[in-house]
Amino acid sequence: MSKKEKKQKKVKIKAGRLARRDAIMGFVFISPWIVGALIFLIIPMFQSFYYSLNNIRITPLGMNFTYVGQGNYTEILLKNAEFPTKLVNYIVSTVISVPVIVVFALMIAIMLNQKIKGKGFFRLIFFLPVIIVSGPILQMLNAEDAGSITALDVEAITAAIKTFLPTALATPISELFENMITILWYSGVQILIFLSSLQKIDPAMYEAAKIDGGSGWECFWKITLPTIKPMILLNLVYTVVFISNNDTNEIIGLIKNSMFSGIPEQGYGYASAMAWMYSIVELLLVGLFAVAFMAKKDVYAKQVKKAKKQAKREEREIKRIRRRSARNAARQERIESKSKGN
Repeated sequence: MSKKEKKQKKVKIKAGRLARRDAIMGFVFISPWIVGALIFLIIPMFQSFYYSLNNIRITPLGMNFTYVGQGNYTEILLKNAEFPTKLVNYIVSTVISVPVIVVFALMIAIMLNQKIKGKGFFRLIFFLPVIIVSGPILQMLNAEDAGSITALDVEAITAAIKTFLPTALATPISELFENMITILWYSGVQILIFLSSLQKIDPAMYEAAKIDGGSGWECFWKITLPTIKPMILLNLVYTVVFISNNDTNEIIGLIKNSMFSGIPEQGYGYASAMAWMYSIVELLLVGLFAVAFMAKKDVYAKQVKKAKKQAKREEREIKRIRRRSARNAARQERIESKSKGN
């Protein structure tokens, strides 16, 4: 082995040690989150699943568990008419409202990314509802009809929609118009995410496109949209999770009422089964949006990866040939030395 090859080998060993050290430091920094997830997420998940398989009654002596297996799930689906109905309404309304929120956030982010005076003030206006309008305040505002557009005739819109769509679809769409302000209040975080991604786009790309005769619409479809596509997926997932876990969600309220009801057939186990069914539906919705907007791998990136694999394969083959040549040369030297000795 030559000196140059030995030097390259030492550099590779050092690089491997640095990579391992960086990986260890990364695990050290995320270890508080891992411990928190194990204690406050993983363990309660298994505990709630165990609860869902039991009928739990709270007595002065503690909690009494009666194993019922899938009985809670069967009772929810077959005997509880309210939960499946609200679950279907939740699916339809989420599929309709999530794209509206994300599109609205993208439009506002594009406008706030322009060179206008008072950009910080306008950003504050759109993000302020995220801080103020939450929890009891949001419930109070909804009770006063502050989350709806009073001048909008929802009944006329519903009647017009029902002429084209069935009632199952017309009702969620009409509720979307009725609660339009409340829904748009949920777009503050999404606007900030889109703004951060828009500001990372190189302005030279737009200048080159305009020199080639590209219009603003073409620049949006060819430059802006492909660049921020990962952020669109992030905002879709965030919006689904935020809407699903919001305090104003009817299913969350139904689960709480079932948990603290005095009915013997209900309680912690019954509510846990509801929560698991609701979580599975929520994960399916997240997966649906993820599959629809998952960024496809670039063809050039695939070719580069394939070329790197081919180069590594050729490098291994060259090393194998060198080792074989070295063994043959050593064997030839031993044969020659034996023949000279004789």
